[in-house]
Amino acid sequence: MLGTPLFSNGTKILLLGSGELGKEVIIEAQRLGIECVAVDSYDNAPAMQVAHRSYVIDMKDGDALKAILEKEVPDYIIPEIEAINTDILIEMEEFGHQVVPTANAAKITMDREGIRRLASEQLNIPTAKYEFAESLEELKKAVKKIGAPCIVKPIMSSSGKGQSTVKSEKDEDIEYAWNYAQAGARGIGKKVIVEEFINFDYEITLLTARTAHGTVYCPPIGHIQDGGDYIESWQPHPMSEEMIKKAQEMANKITTVLGGNGIFGVELFIRGDEVIFSEVSPRPHDTGMVTMITQNMSEFEIHLRSILGLPVDIQLITAGASSVIKSKIHKYAPQYDISDAVKVPNTKLRIFGKPLAKVGRRMGVALASANTVEEARKNAKKCANGVIIR
Repeated sequence: MLGTPLFSNGTKILLLGSGELGKEVIIEAQRLGIECVAVDSYDNAPAMQVAHRSYVIDMKDGDALKAILEKEVPDYIIPEIEAINTDILIEMEEFGHQVVPTANAAKITMDREGIRRLASEQLNIPTAKYEFAESLEELKKAVKKIGAPCIVKPIMSSSGKGQSTVKSEKDEDIEYAWNYAQAGARGIGKKVIVEEFINFDYEITLLTARTAHGTVYCPPIGHIQDGGDYIESWQPHPMSEEMIKKAQEMANKITTVLGGNGIFGVELFIRGDEVIFSEVSPRPHDTGMVTMITQNMSEFEIHLRSILGLPVDIQLITAGASSVIKSKIHKYAPQYDISDAVKVPNTKLRIFGKPLAKVGRRMGVALASANTVEEARKNAKKCANGVIIR
């Protein structure tokens, strides 16, 4: 770990969660001379490798989190993950710390119950039908009410962990979904959400940036998920101007209530002429990594500029795609053979630097630009498949 940075513009950020998305935020921050401190639950996490200092704690431990905040006294506290003691963030905000986008937004969006009730019950935004359950018996009743097939998720998790599809109302299918959700949950408690299975035409991420100069939007990003975990994204996803406007209006409605400045990843289902709300993350989105090759400003630069009150000017410079690189092995300090991957034209690799490879864990991403989205998707997948993890 480095000590006090040699060069700083006097601004300090504290990043809570130090994964691949946070790593890119810190890289952008250091380009502007900002002092960066990274925190996570394990040592040598991706963002820690580029931060000035780092700490390893359980971020649900309010006392440990508060101790770091009081020691570092950051200008901005930037949550990168959901599993954080948000009550401490609210307390720190009351003492004058700036939580991005706000402590309340972090608290509401950290669990699926809070954000779903906000969207559906307070804002009357169209969503999938849903129920909540805190026991296996409650889950059985909820599945019968929603109907099969349906989706079961922990109220707090990420990257599809704990998410499964219940294909029938058989007890064994429901029990499997319950146990899988409990194993994949990040938070405290057993509650799960049961969602209606929507036969959508496509799903998008609409990156929405609240800035000091107004709300701006990136062109829509199409994506494919497997079990709730993104495996591929592309930009721009073709949509009519009318549908883009509908999507922007919905994104604006929910991000306005959440408040603060920064980028939000708003996930939406599109079915015919309907826009249906799925989820929102008050931070850069994994599907938005494609912006590192498609836009003049990546989602990470946009996030940082929005936080700092700097101008944001979003321009799409090329069609592009991203494809996830997942590990097929379990190994500490894995090695990467990229000799075939780098031969694919107009592509870039981003190896995250995670110290431990696990089967199915996201270890990097391949980015591709091309004249068309279809060509970019093909090249991104070819590049990703060319990476061998040993």
